[in-house]
Amino acid sequence: MARDALDLQYLRTRVRYPAMVDVGKWPLFTLLGAQEVSRIRQACVFGTSANEAIYITQDDEVFVFGLNCSNCLGTGDSQSTMVPKKLDFLRGKKVVSLSYGSGPHVLLATEGGELFAWGHNGYSQLGNGTTNQGVSPILVSTNLQNKKITQVACGSHHSLALTHDGEVFAWGYNNCGQVGSGATANQPTPRRVTNCLQGKVVMGIACGQTSSMAVLDNGEVFGWGYNGNGQLGVGNNGNQLTPCRLAALQGLCVLQIASGYAHSLALTDEGLLYAWGANTYGQLGTGNKSNQLSPVHIMAEKESRIVEIAACHSTHTSACKTQSGQVYMWGQCRGQSIVLPHLTHFSCTDDVFACFATPSVMWRLLSIEHDDFLTVAQSLRKEFDSPETADLKFSVDGKYIHVHKAVLKIRCEHFRSMFQSHWTEDMKEVIEIDQFSYPVYRSFLEFLYTDNVDLPPEDAIGLLDLATSYCENRLKRLCQHIIKRGITVENAFSLLSAAVRYDAEDLEEFCFKFCVNHLTEVTQTAAFWQIDGNMLKEFICRASRCGAFKN
Repeated sequence: MARDALDLQYLRTRVRYPAMVDVGKWPLFTLLGAQEVSRIRQACVFGTSANEAIYITQDDEVFVFGLNCSNCLGTGDSQSTMVPKKLDFLRGKKVVSLSYGSGPHVLLATEGGELFAWGHNGYSQLGNGTTNQGVSPILVSTNLQNKKITQVACGSHHSLALTHDGEVFAWGYNNCGQVGSGATANQPTPRRVTNCLQGKVVMGIACGQTSSMAVLDNGEVFGWGYNGNGQLGVGNNGNQLTPCRLAALQGLCVLQIASGYAHSLALTDEGLLYAWGANTYGQLGTGNKSNQLSPVHIMAEKESRIVEIAACHSTHTSACKTQSGQVYMWGQCRGQSIVLPHLTHFSCTDDVFACFATPSVMWRLLSIEHDDFLTVAQSLRKEFDSPETADLKFSVDGKYIHVHKAVLKIRCEHFRSMFQSHWTEDMKEVIEIDQFSYPVYRSFLEFLYTDNVDLPPEDAIGLLDLATSYCENRLKRLCQHIIKRGITVENAFSLLSAAVRYDAEDLEEFCFKFCVNHLTEVTQTAAFWQIDGNMLKEFICRASRCGAFKN
């Protein structure tokens, strides 16, 4: 896979830890006792009335409970249950992706790349070549031999699967072309979606009720299937039987897509949010209820860039999260039509769907946080900069940072060497640092305790310098990822200069691609014209070789 594709793939993940939420916000989980809830590692609530749930424990055991409509619990029978039942067939298989349809049917992908399906199968959406209900999980293997499935997505009655190699397979109901085969006959087994996707690498997939979307490694977006409300964003309302590129987003690099019942959202690498499709409930956030056949930029007036978008094919609700941690919601919210993004007090987009979506289903497979005990890692994090237990202080810009020699020696070769008996620093209680700023050095020390870095991209440049000096390669990579996520037209050339200066080849390539992709805007910034002449010449020559100046 190309380096810039890997960069975009990283940006589609989180720099920090995965989103963690309290399942107690979903009424169905009040059926479980505290001890059972404490064992949950992943969970998903689904169903036409949010009345079915699946969860995975810390021991990788899979449990289900709820109504069991169309055998969607996969227990081998059609009985509903308020008491969780174990799916022994899936025991020990680490789950990486899960999605559900309206039947409902369920798709589940494992860490090993296997694909399992069960539930409603009236349109062959399970992909096993029949229309018989899937009363228990079945391995979907037709046309998927030697393919590693990394992501799944379900529409109302059709299914998509994304492979490790960036191929998309589709099957099930196809009355509007949502399988992308070029016809409208139902597809009983997985079929690779080709046509305009042939030879391209897909990084993400999403499904509306009867539509399909895919985003490529270069940020292009394609859609196919039902388009009566303009949810494909191609400028008209005609169904598309094969993938069609969203020409209106040309020149933009999309990182994430999300599909509601009949509307779509896209997030770009600059943190810009676009919406299109049905708008009966204000789910586009445009301030009115008019459908949009092409993408419309929304929340343009917000100062903080958007880092996550959320929608679900069984609801008309939209949500997003900004870089500063603010969560907005709009669309159908507890019966109200919210036509403009509304700032909430939630800390994650998942809470929007728990408290305001109809039905209150989960828009993604969740990871669950437990705070009733401290792990070793949590204990270390708690003791960072703690005067009560520290045996060493660093003085930076007149401020103290309290640390523990043993931790530093274990975590960092630089300190392991420093705290040898023949180094004077080994005898000191306070060590002065004058070559780095306080925010940078504190972040470095905090990283040694937490494996985490939380800095704006501008400060991350200084931390990149420190990581280079101290030969901390993992920290160096983390800094590069933070800088990539925070890149803008205004700071792109400055970040490119820093990448060259600190010999960060990955970051240099990423910043260069960004500058070329936004060449007109970048060349109008002050940073571009303040740069060293030799570097400016090198950039122009390199951009020219890439065809950046061709008409």
